[in-house]
Amino acid sequence: MEAKVTIIGGGLAGIEAAYQIAKRGIACEIVEMRPEVNTEAHTTPYLAEMVCSNSLGSNEWTSASGLLKEELRRLDSFFLRMAEKFRVPAGNSLSVDRLRLAEAITRETVSLPQVKVIRREAKDLPQSSAPVIIASGPLTSASLACAISEFTMRKNLFFFDATCPLIAADSIDFSRLFAGTRYNKGEADFLNIALDEVEYRQFVEQLCAAETVDMKEFEKDIFFEACLPIEELARRGEKSLSYGPLKPVGLVDPRTHKMPHAVIQLRQDDLNKAFYQLVGFQTRLKWNEQKRIFRTLPGLEHAEFERFGRMHRNTYLNAPLILNRFFQAQTNPALFFAGQISGVEGYVESVSSGLLAGLAVAATIRGQTLTPLPDETACGALLRHITGADWKDFTPTKFSFGLLPSEGFELKNKKKKKGLLAERALDAMSRWITKTGI
Repeated sequence: MEAKVTIIGGGLAGIEAAYQIAKRGIACEIVEMRPEVNTEAHTTPYLAEMVCSNSLGSNEWTSASGLLKEELRRLDSFFLRMAEKFRVPAGNSLSVDRLRLAEAITRETVSLPQVKVIRREAKDLPQSSAPVIIASGPLTSASLACAISEFTMRKNLFFFDATCPLIAADSIDFSRLFAGTRYNKGEADFLNIALDEVEYRQFVEQLCAAETVDMKEFEKDIFFEACLPIEELARRGEKSLSYGPLKPVGLVDPRTHKMPHAVIQLRQDDLNKAFYQLVGFQTRLKWNEQKRIFRTLPGLEHAEFERFGRMHRNTYLNAPLILNRFFQAQTNPALFFAGQISGVEGYVESVSSGLLAGLAVAATIRGQTLTPLPDETACGALLRHITGADWKDFTPTKFSFGLLPSEGFELKNKKKKKGLLAERALDAMSRWITKTGI
């Protein structure tokens, strides 16, 4: 079957777009450069490998991530359906065994009769009237990034993102840790390292004084606020960590029956419980410094690191100047962008963009008119923002309830307000699905 659509990039957005297109009987090919050309963050040749965290966020509708995921489930998201099969304990959050999930998605994707996976680097934008979806991700190769820059007639923007360390379970002294989730939400699926005030202060001092990986002058201080390196956050003030990723509220150490001064959480990374992530510990510390400092933490004195935290460059478009409400290039109707390169930020947001770009491409090929998503939906609100934001200071965006129109929902109870907004969003999504017949 001759491919009618080319998808460049086999990440979360790329495979989601491919599934939505193939589901509608349209042939497509995924051009993925790995393993021919690797990145500084990926470790396998699998499609849809999650490289930063194994968490997809909360499943509660009153959380931004939970609402977005529920909308995607109603749109029949391939990625989320597969993710549920490889879920690992994480309270009310959806966390997965990253590598087993990626392996299964690769197997399922290549088995689809309408999908062909080609392993080579795409160095240029295809010169074709047939639809093309660029889903090359934040780690787009230099050659392709250059081609995209020529198309957009401006330099790509970028920021620096970071990954968390991964620790071998058999090197952790679990007797020094206790299980529990903040406010007892869900099962006690996180392991907690309790720090008293002295231990906390010493830890912060070490982070602030530690050596970091050198960055070029023009690259300094370009970070995504929602994913700051742990040492950058520590430098913002002595209490910044205890009010951030190390906040102890809602946790009681069963050994002391008191709330610790600060808490470091570990989350299971795989189904076999072989590895644990240090939650919120994305970092650009040098590897020897990570080993030295993190081994001072109770229970991690002999920690063996399967993966150190690291920095990587994220490339993305200035979406308000480039894209319309269907992730389609304003100056070339055959060209679509999806995933983090399109200006969204986060795993679930990337899946959302791939799904919607896939639907838009399928509608284009079928000669159908696809109406824009309602602004009241999470997907629609995110799209409205990235295509309508001020281009002069645009940065990659995660979905938040603040993006939803809230006229008529002026309530002091924030949780109740989010619940009502979520109900309206899901109702609007269901009506859109019925109206469009997708």
